[in-house]
Amino acid sequence: MSEVLDKIKSRRSIRKYKPDMVPQEILDKIIEAGLYAASGKDVQNSIIIQVTNKELRDEISRMNCEIGGWDEGHDPFYGAPVILIVLSKKDWVNNKYDGSLVMGNLMLAAHDLGIGSCWINRAREEFETEWGKSLLKSLGIEEEYEGVGHCALGYVDGEYPEERPRKPNRVFYIK
Repeated sequence: MSEVLDKIKSRRSIRKYKPDMVPQEILDKIIEAGLYAASGKDVQNSIIIQVTNKELRDEISRMNCEIGGWDEGHDPFYGAPVILIVLSKKDWVNNKYDGSLVMGNLMLAAHDLGIGSCWINRAREEFETEWGKSLLKSLGIEEEYEGVGHCALGYVDGEYPEERPRKPNRVFYIK
């Protein structure tokens, strides 16, 4: 089997991270993979915000926790020191699909480079708030974007999750 297919089959969502920061060189490679995701009509309307600043990362975690309805102190990012936030232009008909492809590329590239990852939801709700709009504006992003997801990244703390059997009867053939 090809290396790509092996990586697809062996990647798992990680829910416990070491606090060690991922080097920028590795993050740049992961981000580059995200930028090469397929997009409808090749419009490339998705953007990625890298968050390694601990104070901002923790603020986003608190907001995400509040939106998710968890108790104060819960970390929906599982201790990951890096968050890549994927957003797509709000008025683009394929925004969720294109952003989802970016997320998939980020997670597969991270796995290939020995970095754990997990897709965390609620980015849409975060960036609908004044806080989210203000953050985008502070980065010079004036157009309207919709949050697609957070890609939590970091070194795996503990055993790498084992493969779970694939559920049967999920493919149908018309020949």
